Amino acid sequence: MIDQDQIKQDLIRLREKIVKAGDALHIPRLKEELLELKEEMNAPEFWNDLERSTSVNRKVSQTEAKIKRVETLSNRADDVEAMLALLEEDEDEEIAAECESEISLLEADAEALELETLMRGDYDTCNAVLSLHAGAGGTEAQDWTSMLYRMYSRYCDRHGYKLTVNDYLDGDEAGVKSVTFQVEGENAYGFLRSEKGVHRLVRISPFDSNARRHTSFSSLDVSPILENDQDFAVNMEEVRIDTYRSGGAGGQHVNRTDSAVRMTHVPTGTVAQCQNERSQIQNREMCLRILKSRLLELHERHKEEEMSDIKGEMKKIEWGSQIRSYVFQPYTMVKDHRTNYEMGNVGEVMDGNIDGFITAYLKMQ
Repeated sequence: MIDQDQIKQDLIRLREKIVKAGDALHIPRLKEELLELKEEMNAPEFWNDLERSTSVNRKVSQTEAKIKRVETLSNRADDVEAMLALLEEDEDEEIAAECESEISLLEADAEALELETLMRGDYDTCNAVLSLHAGAGGTEAQDWTSMLYRMYSRYCDRHGYKLTVNDYLDGDEAGVKSVTFQVEGENAYGFLRSEKGVHRLVRISPFDSNARRHTSFSSLDVSPILENDQDFAVNMEEVRIDTYRSGGAGGQHVNRTDSAVRMTHVPTGTVAQCQNERSQIQNREMCLRILKSRLLELHERHKEEEMSDIKGEMKKIEWGSQIRSYVFQPYTMVKDHRTNYEMGNVGEVMDGNIDGFITAYLKMQ
């Protein structure tokens, strides 16, 4: 039979966590905002502005989801309390098992809700564009970059995020030199911004006939994608646009036309490129979005430097600059050097289970 006293203590603690999360999310204010948004949606001219209507619809969905999560958790806590009351009258094993299971699920969901309260940045609710670049290590580093790309792909699968590849450059012998991809989903940037930095791999290289241990590096850059491009303007007179033939996978269309696009913001040297859309027009549109995202991230970084003498800058891709180490041999361990959070199951991490690292980083902020 379960320890009812312990369950009661857990329930009190979880209720406090749910209430605290609701206060942090400002649920009463969200309900007021939701009413205002729905009033706007009822206006006759609302659908005339497609961009605004799309933005409002998205905001309504996100706000309703936040309110529902808090209310649902509170109701589930009430259900557990009701089950405990039944157990005091009749120690039914089936009810006891259900009660124990529900308190465990409630714990996990309350933790997820607590994480959502950490999404306080101006762009945390935005989608994100991620770019992986192989660093020191040659073919081994390029293979490592492809492994990281798979890790983030699996992370997106686990969380229901949509992943779209914008640019992909194959490695010389194996792996990938660089890959840029867009991640769409709730709080995508808010969570994935914690992954920005240099990732270090230590393993016995399959590309070394002498089976020696190698150290390789790959960097990840993460930028927010604004819902409304007008929120951040770019002077197109400062942008150089080049077109070239697409390369890599893509079927018969690839390499036939100069459909790939590269944009360079001349004053800062910021570069964005896109080759995976079907037409040059589509590639131009996506490339400009990526360029704006990177310029926005650069702008925010400069503001942080002015305020705190650099916080979280992209470091040189080499020894001693990594945010996280992934050791495959002689032992298995993944350790984040910013938070000291670590996991011994490397395979699980490479299959996209990086939530613990993200959570530890967000709580540290």
